[in-house]
Amino acid sequence: MQRNKILLSVLMALVIVPAVTGYALANASAGFNEKDGVLFDDWDIARTRGFGEDGFYQMTRTDFRPVIVFESLGEYADEAYHLGEQFAGKYPDTLQRAEQIFFFVRDRVDYTSDIDQFGRDEFAQNADEMVEEINQNGVAYGDCEDGTVLLAVMYKAAGYRSAIVVGRSHTAALVHLPDYKKASVAFELDGEPGWIWAEATGRNNPLGWTSKDFIGVQLATYEIEMETIERVKPATESAAAVGETTSGPSFSPFPFMSIFAVLWFLSLFRRRRSR
Repeated sequence: MQRNKILLSVLMALVIVPAVTGYALANASAGFNEKDGVLFDDWDIARTRGFGEDGFYQMTRTDFRPVIVFESLGEYADEAYHLGEQFAGKYPDTLQRAEQIFFFVRDRVDYTSDIDQFGRDEFAQNADEMVEEINQNGVAYGDCEDGTVLLAVMYKAAGYRSAIVVGRSHTAALVHLPDYKKASVAFELDGEPGWIWAEATGRNNPLGWTSKDFIGVQLATYEIEMETIERVKPATESAAAVGETTSGPSFSPFPFMSIFAVLWFLSLFRRRRSR
């Protein structure tokens, strides 16, 4: 397992604080349970926060691992992975294929905040849940981490090296394309050049477009490998099952990306050179 961290100057890591009431639906996980106001899927991954050993990004003081990606890889490869394989078969040219995967996610995922969609400050969807929505409705709704996870899985399935990057109030995907000349900037991971930013939240963004907010600042990245996770066995006495959204939810006072993260996660990163 490879953990890459690239640098850039101001760190803001994911701090996702769950609402204490309200429910959400997602199809690719067999069921959701609520424990102390946090929603867990059947891998026992918290979908309503990214920090902690059971968070969907497993953010701690010293580590970062986007574990939600592995719900759609390896033995759990399903619709999103197979879709990436289809792109590999349809587009033999490496650069064209990378662009077409990016355009697919950019055009089929309608940026929608979790508060609007689920009534919660945060609810992360895995790649298969996003593809199921696209297959059923022609479009899926999600925020930055939802599109990022989908891109990372599809790129991996299509034969690329992919990574997830976390920066100030945002997360995006990277794809290793050392021969791609259209990008506004290319990044290095552990001194290896040729990593291209995949920012699918803007409807008109091309592959490789990078906001100036993420150039010359501190970021953390994690290269995606075929890592394994295990589904948890159903509990004999399960917590409340997830159903439709309830009315009148109350929310934690902290937003999706908390300023507290700047101090809490500073020790996670070491300085590297980017270009």
